[in-house]
Amino acid sequence: MYNNLVNPTSYKVGVYIRLSQEDSDKKYESDSESVINQRNILTSYLKANNYILIEEYIDDGYSGTNFDRPGFHKLIDDIKNKKINMVIVKDLSRLGRDHVMTGYYIETFFPENDVRFISVMESYDSAKRQASNDSSTFIVACNDYYSKQNSYKIRDVLHSKKVAGQFIGSKPSYGYMRDPNDKGHLIPDPEVADNVINIFKWFAEGLNLKEIAEKLNGLGIETPSTYKNSPNKIGNWNYDTVKSILQNRIYTGDMIQNKEMKINYKSKKRIHLDEQNWIIVENTHEPLIDKATFFEINNKGRYTMPKTKTKREKRLLENLFVCNECGNSLTINYRKSKDCWSINCNRFTRYSINNRCVSHYMLYNPLEELILKRVKSTLDKFMNDLDIDDLANKVYKRLNNENNNNFKELDKLIEKREKCYKKLVIMYNDKFENKIESYTYELLKQSTEKEIEELNSKVEKLENLKSQKKVYNTKLSDVVDKIKKLLDLEHPTRELLLDVIDKIVIDKDRNIEIFYKFGITKTDKLNNNN
Repeated sequence: MYNNLVNPTSYKVGVYIRLSQEDSDKKYESDSESVINQRNILTSYLKANNYILIEEYIDDGYSGTNFDRPGFHKLIDDIKNKKINMVIVKDLSRLGRDHVMTGYYIETFFPENDVRFISVMESYDSAKRQASNDSSTFIVACNDYYSKQNSYKIRDVLHSKKVAGQFIGSKPSYGYMRDPNDKGHLIPDPEVADNVINIFKWFAEGLNLKEIAEKLNGLGIETPSTYKNSPNKIGNWNYDTVKSILQNRIYTGDMIQNKEMKINYKSKKRIHLDEQNWIIVENTHEPLIDKATFFEINNKGRYTMPKTKTKREKRLLENLFVCNECGNSLTINYRKSKDCWSINCNRFTRYSINNRCVSHYMLYNPLEELILKRVKSTLDKFMNDLDIDDLANKVYKRLNNENNNNFKELDKLIEKREKCYKKLVIMYNDKFENKIESYTYELLKQSTEKEIEELNSKVEKLENLKSQKKVYNTKLSDVVDKIKKLLDLEHPTRELLLDVIDKIVIDKDRNIEIFYKFGITKTDKLNNNN
């Protein structure tokens, strides 16, 4: 395609424009880096060279330290679909500031897809042999270094603000708003601050979390998410929302920040920090609750809301029950007022006001008796019908077939792994002989090493399967022994029941399905009338 340099109409041009949040915040550069300015420069360049613009790709507010940007993704898709064959940017930093990936796109991806790449300000043109092209590697590396240093500077500024007790978050906690005269200072939000005060007041008076949520919903009060116009979070008050407010120390007038941080300037992933690394500055804003009340509720910082479960030994069938309607667990609770155990859908009991599920209330003891009777009957029939010798022969044949297939797959994986090792040697020789650039070598090396790591994992798993036949027969024997012990016991243990039963599904009409492990039977269906 480079033979057509004299014919501008042979190119289908895509211009790429990027402006990060950091760029827009730098007032002394914002005019020169703006989307409008970049577009003007690129438009002038297109006219001067008679190029035909096919598409404009814009990422406004996206960092150049990674390539997870919608505009850039569309650019790559259009290149692969042959919609464009030339990419023009204002300068190399607009394409990206990560030197490894930026180098990959310039040196590898664009050439392999017959794309001519031009950076106007650096006079870089991949279709020309010129001295200005040689400086691109240095420029890209400098852009990466600039991003790193800029990240450190921003982090230092933000840290100083945190230490000074200034709020630097995107949105204040529910009940507060930014001071119009000082963005780092919080003041009570007159529209919702009373809601926070009431939540603490009601809890101190004895209402539990669920009752407070129901009261707020009954009063028609918007949830924090709805009030802040957060997308996809409109709903009703619930247990967790109330709990998060009661735990938030900011309502005492103290500023708590630095609870989490990004791994580095190139990654979006955030990690939670230990409490010892938090930055806490007391009395930075007007409190909505006095500290004595707050710490009394939270037991000196440790959350001690009323517990719904008592310390007790687990029931025989506990953790086996599943709600047919919502898939949540059915929990067992002791009802002190009636001196009995009951079972109900966990989601319904916590969020009944939201209609997330329906009541599955049942008395536990009669239910346990009914289920144990059916389980013993099923297992008794299973043992009588079970032909151990025939089953062992079937298992043996199946394992032999599986082993043969596994061994064939193992040979293929080992062969593929050897090719990867040879590929690494070839790449190293190419780098040594300057056939490929260092950063290209590192990129390909990392990809190949990752593939080898995945192959090693698969090889290890298949090699372990060589002894699977013996292990499986041992497990089968254990199951048979446990079933026999279960049938011999007048009062079966919880451990044995968990070994045999996979789950017990109950629907809103109290119909019960028992699912067993080890393929003993598909299901047991029964109806409970208690």
